[in-house]
Amino acid sequence: MDKQVQLALAKWPNVPHCYGWLGLDARGVWRMRDQHAQELNLLGDKITNAALCGFINRNYQADLEGRYFFQNGPQRVYVELQATPYIARADGQDGWVLHTGVTLDSCDVVWMMESGNLVLQSGSLLAQIDDRDLAQAYESMQLHAQRASDEQLLAWLEQPQEGLSFTFHNRQITVRPTTLAALTSMVY
Repeated sequence: MDKQVQLALAKWPNVPHCYGWLGLDARGVWRMRDQHAQELNLLGDKITNAALCGFINRNYQADLEGRYFFQNGPQRVYVELQATPYIARADGQDGWVLHTGVTLDSCDVVWMMESGNLVLQSGSLLAQIDDRDLAQAYESMQLHAQRASDEQLLAWLEQPQEGLSFTFHNRQITVRPTTLAALTSMVY
C-alpha cells in the first residue's frame, strides 16, 4: 500500500466505503462505472490513465471477508468483478503476469470452467487467464502425459476425467472442472 494512502487512513479513519463505481473486466482492465453503467449493469468506461491504473494496482487487496477493493486514500472502493479477482496474461519472460504487474510464481491448481476459460490458483489467489492468451495456454495442457488436442479438451469439458494437466514453470499441475459460481464462492 502506498505511504500516502496509509497516512490518509490514519488521518481520516471513518470515511464510508464506496460500492459499484469501480470494476475489473475479464481482460484485467479497470472500469469506471458511473450511475448509468450501474443501472444498466454495464462494464463502464475503461480507465486508460497509466498513473491511475498503477495507483489502483498498488492499492488493490482483499478484506477479511474476501471482498476485493482499492484503497483510495481513506476510502475503500469495492470492485465489481466480471470474472476472478486477478487476470493472468502470458509473458514470454516471466510465464504468467497478473493484471497488477506481479509475476505469478506458483500455481497449486488449474480450474477449467464450462466455457473453456482457465483459472490459475495459487493459495487463495485466483487468476483467470486473459482470453487472448487461451490458445497459448491450451498448448501447455496434457492428457495422460501427451499434449491434449482440441478435440480431447472439448471432450474433457463434456465429461471431465483424471489425467488432464497444465504445464506451469516445468511442473504438471492438475486441471479440475468448475463453474464461475463455484469459484466466486471461493472468493467471497
